[in-house]
Amino acid sequence: MQLLRTADPTAIAGFRLLGRLGAGGMGVVYLARSGGGALAALKLIRAEHAADPGFRARFRREARIAEQIRGRWVVRVIGADPDAREPWLATEFVPGPSLAEAVGLYGALPEEAVRALGARLAEALAALHEAGLVHRDVKPGNVLLALDGPRLIDFGIARAAGATALTATDAVIGSPGYLSPEQARAAGAGEVGPPSDVFSLGCVLAHAATGRRPFGTGTVAAIVYRTVHEEADLDGVPRPLLGLVRACLAKDPAARPTAHEVRASLGAVPGRPEGPAGDWLPPAVSALIAQRSARVLDLPVSEPTLIVDPDDPGAGGRAPSRRRLLVLGSAAAVVAAGGVTAWLVNRTPAGAGPGGGGGPRSTYAIGVQTDLSGPGRADGTAQERGARLAVETFNSRQDRPFDLALKVRDDGGDPGRALAAARAFAGDRTVLAVLGPVTARTVVATAAEYHKNLLVLMNLVAGVSQIDIDGQTDGPTYFELRPGHDMLTVPLVYYLTKKKIRRTAIVEDRAGGTYSWRIAKTMKTAPPSEGTITSHPVAADTEDFAPAVRAALAAAPGAVVYAGDSPRRAALCAKALRAQGFTGLCGAVEYVLGPEFTAVAGPAAEGWLFGTTYTDPAVLAPARQFTAAYRTRWRLPATAGIERFALEAYDAVLYAAEGMRLLTADGLVADRGALRRRLRTMTYQGLAKTIAFHGTNSMLFQHEPALFMHRIQRGAPRFLGQYKAAAEKK
Repeated sequence: MQLLRTADPTAIAGFRLLGRLGAGGMGVVYLARSGGGALAALKLIRAEHAADPGFRARFRREARIAEQIRGRWVVRVIGADPDAREPWLATEFVPGPSLAEAVGLYGALPEEAVRALGARLAEALAALHEAGLVHRDVKPGNVLLALDGPRLIDFGIARAAGATALTATDAVIGSPGYLSPEQARAAGAGEVGPPSDVFSLGCVLAHAATGRRPFGTGTVAAIVYRTVHEEADLDGVPRPLLGLVRACLAKDPAARPTAHEVRASLGAVPGRPEGPAGDWLPPAVSALIAQRSARVLDLPVSEPTLIVDPDDPGAGGRAPSRRRLLVLGSAAAVVAAGGVTAWLVNRTPAGAGPGGGGGPRSTYAIGVQTDLSGPGRADGTAQERGARLAVETFNSRQDRPFDLALKVRDDGGDPGRALAAARAFAGDRTVLAVLGPVTARTVVATAAEYHKNLLVLMNLVAGVSQIDIDGQTDGPTYFELRPGHDMLTVPLVYYLTKKKIRRTAIVEDRAGGTYSWRIAKTMKTAPPSEGTITSHPVAADTEDFAPAVRAALAAAPGAVVYAGDSPRRAALCAKALRAQGFTGLCGAVEYVLGPEFTAVAGPAAEGWLFGTTYTDPAVLAPARQFTAAYRTRWRLPATAGIERFALEAYDAVLYAAEGMRLLTADGLVADRGALRRRLRTMTYQGLAKTIAFHGTNSMLFQHEPALFMHRIQRGAPRFLGQYKAAAEKK
């Protein structure tokens, strides 16, 4: 809701206006309170549109039709004046979100909720059709959710079945993606009858059950074409509902069930007890409705605008000027709006800390599932330490709206233990996000479990191909907070191009499986300096790299790239290159860079370059305070290096916390479903990198600058910085 503006009235026909619910080209919808104290949504049409006889006729028809509609699951008209200078229509106010908003925030509804939704909307449509009316715009945005059931709204384009529509000839009436084929064809008025509403209801149920539009997205023309000529995408609709939804979406209107038949199929019986309020919705949606209801009930009642009659002798003996009248009216509006301003700005959600009723802050937990005892314990320990410091940093802020807690589980790098940890986190409803494993195997083993429970999994260490992660097509819960692992050759290619290397040899280690092949393919597609690439394979069952190195050097390359992911085998490649006298540039990707590589390769590792997704905070200017705090927290020497992925874990936790904060600031419930959607659409500036995802592919990390370079110098990795800047250095 927005504040009343200076030019807004404070009262209309006995309704006190409290704020703006929305505005468009035709007018404004206000939140209002009747003389009896009931809340209402009051639509006020702008005078310039009301001056159009055709528009006023349509509005008069809307008011007349709306007043005819009865039933528990439609909003009731409580006042209207279509003949006023600025026509208005007031209906019951429902403080809950629309179905579109709820699905957008929390994802698809469970089967029982979809069943209840469909039964009650079908009952509303049955009553509408019995009255001889057709809604013609049944869609998720026109369904409001209340604790006792849904409400169908917006009868602005409803009409009597068979009547002539007051619209332009051949205009498509309805909302693309939810309108029926006969509406999409701009059929004659006689063809758009009650079966059209049933088709739209089928679309709404499919959307509620899957979280997707049944006829996809894209241009209006593309959606309309699919509506008329193609079958709906019903993948994900629960099997018990699939037959009914498919029947509703029949292209032939005569083949669709009636609204009465839909209601009967879903088990709704008129007069049957509906159960406790709120039991039909997921807990997060019920909580959101309750929260909004409480906030609306706290709204102040605005004082009416002061109107002074200049001819009234009791007005202070002197008639105010027209300018003074305007100022007084504006001031009253500002005062009226001021109460709403104070309520909107200063009120915090209950239990959210200071200002929230004096109660304690809510606590949200972030999990860390990582390897603390297996082969990846160095990276796992760094993740835990960085995450713990982030939680402590957040909780030290005086203005925090909630507290953070950290829960840690050790998977030892084992897929079985990782799955057990994921199930434990999934069952702990206080955990809203998890910082993920350190190996691709443990990511793949757990991602489906997290997705099933709408739990965000943030992975920093192990790059995983999208095709290896199940269930992420819609509403993905897997967050790889780094550029994809296929991009790790980008820094090498850029560096070699800047150094004008035109001949590059690839030692393709078949032990790396498809990833080795992908590295080689990527570099062949875009070689450094647009030059020449040669590839030389090494079988997976041998550790003898000498033959492949010999063949590679025969091509007289200026650089050699190891295509693989094994630190030990890369070290053997480095030793073979040194043994055969190669002194050119050598490189690989970050999976190779680690203690085992430098230990096995020895002096042969010197000078090797690596494309990486992590930084060294000890030499990163924005991370100076983090570095000092980290060393203090973990009692490290003042000159000690900071483990890789520690800073990235710190950023990841604060990124998740920012998503939670934005939800609570918007008056929404911070839960798993809402958080995954907010994190996909927000941008967070961390100390190491900017975290954001691509608008057209929400699985794709957006920022290519989050690629870096390291070089082995004096037997240890040295951070060179962002890859383009590193390539420019002498």
